[in-house]
Amino acid sequence: MSFPRFLFAAMVAAAVLAAGGAAAQAWPDKPIKFIVPAPAGSSLDVLARIIGDKLKDRLGQPIIVDDRPGAGGTLATDLVAKSAPDGYTMVISFNGPLSFGPHLYSHLPYDPQKDLAPVIITSSQPNVLAITAALPIHSVKELVAYAKANPGKLNYASVGNGSSSHLTMELLKSEAGIDIVHVPFNGSPPAVTATIQGETQMMFAVMPPLQAQIQAGKLRALAVTTAKRFALSPEIPTIAEAGYPGFEALAWNGVLVAAATPAAIVQRLNTEINAILRDPEVRSKLNAQGFELIGGTPEDFARLIKSDSDKWAPVIAKTGARID
Repeated sequence: MSFPRFLFAAMVAAAVLAAGGAAAQAWPDKPIKFIVPAPAGSSLDVLARIIGDKLKDRLGQPIIVDDRPGAGGTLATDLVAKSAPDGYTMVISFNGPLSFGPHLYSHLPYDPQKDLAPVIITSSQPNVLAITAALPIHSVKELVAYAKANPGKLNYASVGNGSSSHLTMELLKSEAGIDIVHVPFNGSPPAVTATIQGETQMMFAVMPPLQAQIQAGKLRALAVTTAKRFALSPEIPTIAEAGYPGFEALAWNGVLVAAATPAAIVQRLNTEINAILRDPEVRSKLNAQGFELIGGTPEDFARLIKSDSDKWAPVIAKTGARID
């Protein structure tokens, strides 16, 4: 390449970078849409609204929470993957659409590791195994024995096909050798209601949508899915303690934008949301609902998506779980 051509290429590159920097400096100058792949009242919706309320003050623009439940979270995640890469549309997605999806669907309409730019991990939680209080069961061992005595007669709810709620039960079924029928719902509110009313007898879900019903005696918490007892609910034993060593299945979530969003915008969002997650008021409010707040860098989130995808691929193959 001759010097003039090289100089021209360098000037073009510099102009592109300058334009991107200028766009990032002007951002945001209009409202930001925050897509939630779950219904109103779900744990993800609550988390998004608390973060969004603080983020509007830090960015000086409205944050419009838009609940888009359906298709196990892939519908909303795909919507953001195909959005303009300008930072004005973001999603709070989770391990279902990001790490499980590629192994559950024969054709996922987006590539989680190529079509989305991770911004930040927001929280990580164990799933809680909860059963309807009508069942005369008080431990995982009793539940397994009851299920073995009644094969195919029990139903379990999940918050959606391909969710951590779904796959965690499939993993337990595989480990324990039990036959329980899956009934998927669009989010935690209808799944919890079905379990309380006896349409389904049990479910795995994060603590926030279960907590009030457990306290009211309508549901009974049998176990959590952390490797060791969860610091925010130390009174609940683990699945591992019930005779399934190594059993661990965490539900995590985080914020993402479309791939090719300027790095400066991704970093600005990361900085602001990290600050929100460190806010004592936010921590107190969300810890009380069972959220363990995480934070970190975009790179941390990218590594989590890949490592969890690699971890669950053989598990999904072993359980035979498929969505299409």
